[in-house]
Amino acid sequence: MKIKQFLAAFFVIFTINQSFSQEKKFKIHTVAFYNFENLFDTINDPITYDEEYTPSNGWTHGNYKKKLENLSRVIIELGTDENPTNSPVVIGACEIENRRVLEDLVKMPKIVDKGYKIVHFDSPDKRGIDVALLYQEKYFTPTSYINVPLYIYENGEKNNKKEKEEITEDTDDNVEVDSKTKRIYTRDQLLVTGYLEGEEINFIVNHWPSRSGGEKKSSPNREAAGALNRKIIDSLYKINPNAKIITMGDLNDDPTNKSVKKGIKAIGRKEDLKAFDMYNPMEKMHKQGIGTLGYRDSWNIFDQMIVSEPLVRKDYTTWTYWKAQVFKKPYLIQNEGRWKGYPKRNSNGVPGFSDHLPVYLYLIKQVN
Repeated sequence: MKIKQFLAAFFVIFTINQSFSQEKKFKIHTVAFYNFENLFDTINDPITYDEEYTPSNGWTHGNYKKKLENLSRVIIELGTDENPTNSPVVIGACEIENRRVLEDLVKMPKIVDKGYKIVHFDSPDKRGIDVALLYQEKYFTPTSYINVPLYIYENGEKNNKKEKEEITEDTDDNVEVDSKTKRIYTRDQLLVTGYLEGEEINFIVNHWPSRSGGEKKSSPNREAAGALNRKIIDSLYKINPNAKIITMGDLNDDPTNKSVKKGIKAIGRKEDLKAFDMYNPMEKMHKQGIGTLGYRDSWNIFDQMIVSEPLVRKDYTTWTYWKAQVFKKPYLIQNEGRWKGYPKRNSNGVPGFSDHLPVYLYLIKQVN
């Protein structure tokens, strides 16, 4: 008994009962993604469009600190249903103004002892919002990281008509076009490669172009993002045919949209996977009506985590995908007003959590 208690103090062990009455013990880690929804400091940056989040517009230091407290509460609880002794070892994040806000976040009392480190690059997005990766250096050691730019351009068509079935995102993430080159500035895709307790895993963090202007009209921008994501994935597979890859992010599309199905070539059923494929567990959730953000009394699951085929193999001597979930605690849901029933977002200068729910998955590895 003392030996088991000693082991449990260092890592979580859970058991799976087999038909032949033998128990297998597994180590477990959580990987998560969270759209932080406008995590801005209070300083006016003259280069970006951040005036909304300054004291002159009601975004005070107190509001900023409350936002950080809210996010840290979520982070410390993510995945603890199955992994009660630890928060995620890796977190992909988006809608971050700069590195400074991440440095402030990881110092919050609820998570400071986790020792989160940061991988971050400034992106060309005109609002100054970036993607990033947080990781517990006790478990994950990055060996390389790079930001991969997405080059998309305005097609020049001035068509403001929207078909009735189109979904237009309620967002302040408006398209910014360079007047000379016609380039649409958006977020880079962040690739981080490293070792999770001795095993190499690749993480790609995304925040694809929004649906501003309408779903159909803006779809080519996200299709381009999906194609770029697949290009990164293929480059990793070329280096290592057994590459373990987790691509995650706010894709601004559902699992069944063209950008995901044809861009990433994501597959929704494990049984259909072949070598070099990518498995999307969020597709089944989407068909069940599960979502990460609400719009017009329906749910979308724009926040997705997609894993490479080698992670789905039933070889539990290495890190293996177990299951994915949406984190939907009651305190994350608005219980009154215009957004009742939806994620508790920033509203009228009052800091919430986010207009998106976080998502997470478990990796497991046999220890006996």
